[in-house]
Amino acid sequence: MNFGHNARGVQVNVEVRFFNSIARFRNGEGLFDRTSFPAGSAIADLLKQYGIPADDVFLIFVNGRDITRELNGVRTGYVLEDGDVVSLSGPVPYSWGYGAPVV
Repeated sequence: MNFGHNARGVQVNVEVRFFNSIARFRNGEGLFDRTSFPAGSAIADLLKQYGIPADDVFLIFVNGRDITRELNGVRTGYVLEDGDVVSLSGPVPYSWGYGAPVV
């Protein structure tokens, strides 16, 4: 993505929250983190920074809104905006992510 010449050096500040099996990627450092990324960064960049494989992510919420699914899996192309709160979760017990039928 091209954000123009005036976006160079601009950072977006993001709060990241880790739930369920994704919490293990924090290595005991708490369940949330505040970090910054260059303007134009996406969920894929966030996952890479924390070493989280996209296949391990079951839910992604940005500012309380579910943005998880794309046609071919997890939506990693979502571009982060300043002030976003991103919540990441692995499969939730008793959900179809664990192979349980949804009733």
